[in-house]
Amino acid sequence: MKTRYSFVDETRLREFDEVFLKAGEIIRKGGLVAFPTETVYGLGANALDKAAVKKIYVAKGRPSDNPLIVHISSLPELYGVAEDVSPLALKLIDAFLPGPLTMIFKKKPIVPRETSGGLDTVAVRFPENVVARRFIRACGVPVAAPSANTSGRPSPTSAGHVLKDLNGKIDMIIDGGSSRLGLESTIVDLSRETPTLLRPGSITVDMLKNVIGELKIDETILKKPSQDLRPLAPGMKYKHYSPLCDITIIKGDTNAAESKIKELTAEALNQGKKCGIIASDSDMGLFEGCGAAVLELGSKGQPETAAAGLFAVLRRCDDLGLDCAFIRAFPEEGVGLAVMNRLKKAAGYKIIDAE
Repeated sequence: MKTRYSFVDETRLREFDEVFLKAGEIIRKGGLVAFPTETVYGLGANALDKAAVKKIYVAKGRPSDNPLIVHISSLPELYGVAEDVSPLALKLIDAFLPGPLTMIFKKKPIVPRETSGGLDTVAVRFPENVVARRFIRACGVPVAAPSANTSGRPSPTSAGHVLKDLNGKIDMIIDGGSSRLGLESTIVDLSRETPTLLRPGSITVDMLKNVIGELKIDETILKKPSQDLRPLAPGMKYKHYSPLCDITIIKGDTNAAESKIKELTAEALNQGKKCGIIASDSDMGLFEGCGAAVLELGSKGQPETAAAGLFAVLRRCDDLGLDCAFIRAFPEEGVGLAVMNRLKKAAGYKIIDAE
């Protein structure tokens, strides 16, 4: 990485026009720039430049059949990359954009197959974050961007996370502080007859149904995907969000989960492992004195707070050199569905029922 710029104070963006112009020039010349969004940090390249897009896959170590999301800075830009923008899509646009929603359309020929992972569709997002929109506007082209991390690692929610994974591999980082939401965008496939949820996020199933009515949930959200799956969107097939630390999810009510976590922790410590427990703020006291590092994740009953801090706490497990960590499952409703989707992948679907 050659340059890192900080824009934590979004009200002062006009003072940094020169920097955004430089970032835009890097993108137009085929370079890579990491930038903040309200969800996670993205690793951007010119979405219409095959060679530039290939650099994303190389920098991340990302499988080439894993599609990228095309980011735009205004809604008219959608029509430059997507076909068949339906009345249903316009309802979603009116309700949620700009914001943490990605929609999949049939792609226009101008979008290279390298960007779409070889598919005839394109995933498009119009982010809420004003730093992101200012950056994309300065590029003058749509920006293809997956999360700005090494493929398979927890997604980055700060510029420091990006620096740790990609230092020396990209041209610039734009530092916009910590991501507000902390989980990647909700993805809805509108290229099918029935709109289909491919990845849950902060825009929940109920929120979507309230706008468009019928919504199918892809089976990969509900169970472990098969190895021969061809991914239709990011995060569907390959190992994602995983720390080096071994994560185990514990299902069950508070008492049963607490007992099982303490039991498994004692076993791990007896084996000489360095162990951690991830718990809500009000549950941390339950595990005092058990010999494990207790890491705080959100407030009990408020899955949006867990969503905002999930990837940071998974990275913290590695910073502490933990061999294993245990966490109680979240109810899979509302934002909890998205939290559990990421946790299951981070744990390699290692789930123990305490009851």
